Amino acid sequence: MAIGSGVIHKYLRPHKKFPHVWCPGCGIGTVTAALVRAIHSAGYSKDEVVMVSGIGCTGRMPVYLDFCSLHTTHGRALPFATGIKIARPDLKVIAVMGDGDATAIGGNHFIHTARRNHGITAVIVNNNNYGMTGGQYSPTTPLSNFATTAPYGHIEPPFQIVKLAEASGAVYVARSTVFHVRLLERALTQAVQKNGFSIVEAVSQCPVGYGKVNKLGSPVDMLQWQREHAVNIKAAEKMTKEELEDKFLIGVFVDRDIPEYNERYAEVIKKAQSTE
Repeated sequence: MAIGSGVIHKYLRPHKKFPHVWCPGCGIGTVTAALVRAIHSAGYSKDEVVMVSGIGCTGRMPVYLDFCSLHTTHGRALPFATGIKIARPDLKVIAVMGDGDATAIGGNHFIHTARRNHGITAVIVNNNNYGMTGGQYSPTTPLSNFATTAPYGHIEPPFQIVKLAEASGAVYVARSTVFHVRLLERALTQAVQKNGFSIVEAVSQCPVGYGKVNKLGSPVDMLQWQREHAVNIKAAEKMTKEELEDKFLIGVFVDRDIPEYNERYAEVIKKAQSTE
C-alpha cells in the first residue's frame, strides 16, 4: 500500500526552515522519505524512535525529522546509538551515516557494533565520496574514478559495505539504490523490525561533489546508471559472469536470527545476581 506525502509531512519538524541544505538532485531526500515510510509501516510512534547521525550530508537527516535525535561527531554515530540502546532497550534506535562516516573514521565502530549485534538499524547512504566537505574520495570510491583528493584517478580498492557487514556478524544486510525506491523502502521496513544489528546500504547519486568531477551527467543520468547497472541478487543467480561484469547486486544479502546484545547482557546480570 502506497503511503502519501501527507504521512511524510507528519514526521517533519515544523519549526525547521525549508528548503533543506541538500543539493538539487541529491538522493538523500529520497532515502529520508523511504525511511519515514518504513518507520510508519512498521508501526512505531515518533516517541519510540531515536535517530542518531554523525557529520556529513546524511548527518543532516535527523535535523529535519521529528524524532528524539542526536547529531554527533564524525564517525561516532554508532557508539552514541549503542549507549542509547543499552540504556533504553525498548526504543528503536536508528543510526544514519554516509559511506565515509560509517566505514572510514567510523569503520572500527561499524565492525564491532555488528560483531556485538547491538539492536540498532544502520542506514548508510553510499554516494562514493565525502560530499559535504569538498568531494574527497572515500572508502567506497571506485578504482580509477576521480575526486578532489584523487585528481589523477583513485588507486585504493573500495570496500564492499554489504560484505563487510556480513563478515562482521550483522543479522540483516540489504542494499538498494535511490532509483529502486520500493525495494529500498521494503528493506528499511524489514531492517527496523529486525532484532539485532541491521544494515541497509542505499546507493545514491551525488551530482555535485562526485558526478561533476567524473562527468556522470545530470542527476537523471546518474539515476539511469543505477537502473542499468543494479541487478537483484535473485536474478543474478541465473546470469553468467560475463553478464554481471559491470553490474552490482541489490537485494537482501543476510537475514538471520542471533540473540541481540541486550538479551545476552541481561543473562549476565541474572548470573551475577544469583551468585550474591
